[in-house]
Amino acid sequence: MSNEFDLTKLLAERGGERYGLHSRYLNHQLPRMLRTIGFDKVYERGEGAHFWDEEGNDYLDMLSGFGVMGLGRHHPVVRKALHDVLDASLADLTRFDCPPLPGLLAEKLLAHSPHLDRVFFCSSGTEAVETALKFARYATGRPRILYCGHAFHGLTAGSLSVNGEAGFRDGFGPLLPDTAVELGDLAALERELARGDVAAFVVEPIQGKGVHEAPPGFLNAAQELLRRHGALLIADEVQTGLGRTGDFYAHQHEDGVEPDLVCVAKALSGGYVPVGATLGKDWIFRKVYSSMDRVLVHSASFGSNAQAMAAGLAVLSVIEDEQVVANARATGDLLRTRLAALVGRYELLHEVRGRGLMIGIEFGRPSSLKLRSRWTMLQAARKGLFAQMVVVPLLQRHRILTQVSGDRLEVIKLIPPLIIGEPEVDRFVEAFTAVMDDAHGGSGLMWDFGRTLVKQAVAGR
Repeated sequence: MSNEFDLTKLLAERGGERYGLHSRYLNHQLPRMLRTIGFDKVYERGEGAHFWDEEGNDYLDMLSGFGVMGLGRHHPVVRKALHDVLDASLADLTRFDCPPLPGLLAEKLLAHSPHLDRVFFCSSGTEAVETALKFARYATGRPRILYCGHAFHGLTAGSLSVNGEAGFRDGFGPLLPDTAVELGDLAALERELARGDVAAFVVEPIQGKGVHEAPPGFLNAAQELLRRHGALLIADEVQTGLGRTGDFYAHQHEDGVEPDLVCVAKALSGGYVPVGATLGKDWIFRKVYSSMDRVLVHSASFGSNAQAMAAGLAVLSVIEDEQVVANARATGDLLRTRLAALVGRYELLHEVRGRGLMIGIEFGRPSSLKLRSRWTMLQAARKGLFAQMVVVPLLQRHRILTQVSGDRLEVIKLIPPLIIGEPEVDRFVEAFTAVMDDAHGGSGLMWDFGRTLVKQAVAGR
């Protein structure tokens, strides 16, 4: 071969330009934001629940790429599967054959959803949601989708129409004519269903924004209402699925809930090859693909590609063989219990909630006068700044990566790789305790940073 492309050489020569390249050619606000909060690190490699910077310092990942790295980075089983599928030189994506890998992955996925029958593969969570919306509309012959306030289902036009956060929607309308109800509000749900034009209700069993779980019994009651009115239940398990909450799917925590359509993605990729899937009932798929003329009425150019299917098969194999779901449940219970024990100790810490390894840590107004005045200063500038004040020292001082759970929310969300254990729990709780001690003590280090955030927030208005 005459082409002498050398990726290793290219990275060695130009890897140091990473922030400049992003500023020049990609989203210019990303490097600006990272520099502002001191997150402009240079990470060189990752493995499991850890990654390392250019100086060899290790960092604990409590974010897992927004849930993508469910098995951590570079799991050897997934990595080997990808080497194997590349070495096989398969005749992939011919468009006019039926390769075995998609069928095998669908079979394995459906084994965890015995009430569902068929799968459509795509390349992302938002595509999986788009598929569910289209299928629900066509199967019912109705136009409207109900969704929850504060929901997040993706950022493409259809999924954005069922996004409950105005900050994501503003400026991108007009969107599809869908309607929001609050999570847990059965009266509002029934009122909208009574209009007779609702195709489906799409819901995250645990909302990613703020980590709010559906109230006990809500999903069952919603399912009954939907069936009575001839509408479908769509469970968005893009972030909550594949063991994240201590069961294979989050909706399985409530007995009797059997969604008509389920969306998954993120962790199914193994952190390597984007893959999404929409699982559904046979009658829905038969309506959409009702004749040979409609065989391609909904498709995805890279859906079912061999690399993605191999990654998905390997991920499910690891989940089953290494008891990943049970580990997420046990480790999540340990972490949540340890953190909840701190609520009475720190007046700024108000609640710890969640399931499995999807945990929300919420901060709130303190009772003492000194802390209350500082808190009020932050809130007057911009809600959510205190949570950011916690995230920053966790990374800068303790080398632990976390995230604020949403814009203007005083909540930190923990979604670490599902493979973490007690050592990672100990490390996080020790670091979090140190940060809380600082926030409640007299050193003022965090509050000095808070004043900086206030100045930036005011300047950005």
